[in-house]
Amino acid sequence: MALSLQVIYPATDDTRFDMAYYLATHMPLVAEHMGPHIDSTLVTRGLAGGSDTPPPFHAVATMTFADKRALDAALDAAAPVIADIANFTDSQPHILVGEVVG
Repeated sequence: MALSLQVIYPATDDTRFDMAYYLATHMPLVAEHMGPHIDSTLVTRGLAGGSDTPPPFHAVATMTFADKRALDAALDAAAPVIADIANFTDSQPHILVGEVVG
């Protein structure tokens, strides 16, 4: 069963998020350390939460995996990726692991 891991960065008036760093440095770290286990990666930048509403999230990173074994292997390799989070945001990310159904 294919699984996904989403890392969701909430946006509030008092959080910072350096998108340039995230794309140029953090995501290459993801590729280096977790990439051998990832089937696909998608990064979405938050633009709006509706008409005339600021986005509730700075960004969402979605990674897909062939199965739980691949996800577990990626998570086992994720320590440098997790350690890097403070370099681009002070937002506490939410994590969602899910079954890919469509």
